[in-house]
Amino acid sequence: MEISFQSAKLQKLCNSQSKLVGKYGPRHAAVIQRRLLDLEAAETLEVMTTLPGRCHELVGNLAGCLAVDLVHPDRLVFAVANDPRPVNESGALEWQKVTAIEVVGIGNYHGS
Repeated sequence: MEISFQSAKLQKLCNSQSKLVGKYGPRHAAVIQRRLLDLEAAETLEVMTTLPGRCHELVGNLAGCLAVDLVHPDRLVFAVANDPRPVNESGALEWQKVTAIEVVGIGNYHGS
């Protein structure tokens, strides 16, 4: 899968083990790197449903984004970058057609 990043700062962070370890610690950094490698290796987003990390669509103010679990309570949040966004007739995301994502953040979006 093609992975892009919402900002250059986020891309630098995610592409540097030392920066990830400095910000999140070694365990958390390793999980972030594992999820990014899984996403990169996946041919489509549908593959992520078979891997650890509980890839799921978000709702509320993050509707349209998806996330994978990191070290609780943090998530790696991303958006579908395919243009147009692959949806079926009822508007549901067609996971098997998603081949590009944009990472938009790392953190706890639940607010506590």
